Amino acid sequence: MSEALPAHRLTADRLAELDWELIPYTPHPAHMHMALDEVLLDRVIAGIRGPTVRFWQWSEPALVIGSHQSVLNEVDVAAARELGFVITRRMSGGGTMLCEPARTITYSLYVPATIVSGLSFRQSYTALDAWAVRSFVALGVPASYREINDIISPRGKIAGAAQARRRGFVLHHTTIAHAMEPTLLPALIRLGRDRMSERGVRSAEKVVSPLSWFTSMDCAAVAKHMERSFASDFHARAGKLAPDELEAAHDLVRTKYGTAGWIDRLP
Repeated sequence: MSEALPAHRLTADRLAELDWELIPYTPHPAHMHMALDEVLLDRVIAGIRGPTVRFWQWSEPALVIGSHQSVLNEVDVAAARELGFVITRRMSGGGTMLCEPARTITYSLYVPATIVSGLSFRQSYTALDAWAVRSFVALGVPASYREINDIISPRGKIAGAAQARRRGFVLHHTTIAHAMEPTLLPALIRLGRDRMSERGVRSAEKVVSPLSWFTSMDCAAVAKHMERSFASDFHARAGKLAPDELEAAHDLVRTKYGTAGWIDRLP
């Protein structure tokens, strides 16, 4: 059976069995969001915290490249600087995401890999984002899933997901376009332009279909709706970042995520 539907149901049942903590929509700078993903995944792996979902609020414009990409191939650096976009690199793979305050929502899941055991890599993406598709449909958005990692409408891509797997655990994060200025993507991301480096995976060119085309709710209201959807589906309790987690993330920004050695490295 290819049977995405049974895979979704199986994963939803497994997710509902976990003791979830939900960290609400909270603003941080771009490098800090990257560092928090690593810190929280490590805390879940170590058993210091349980399975967690975190909703990100973007406090600055950012271009987020995947761990196997080259800045030279992906980003028009001069344009990014001129338009005030921070360039940052996440720990997961996938393509470049354009993120803006009050226009973008991201969420991360930090879970044991047993949640997706028995599923193919492709199925795991679909299964871990199925709750978000249901949440969008409840708003009247004609959302569905396109393998490997896109939530779409009939008019284009709403969201893209990426994963990192470590020591039997999964970080799954998904970035959602609530609104986007269509001229920004070709100005900032070097889609279709000549390669500047032989190394690095290139982003695929896809038409973006923001949520604001389908709902009048603003970005913060959609994020809160998604939080309520997740909490209802999986009985998640309210949580927050611990002081030592914030301190560890600040240290990682200083030593890794905010450094040229990490951001500009060649894969």
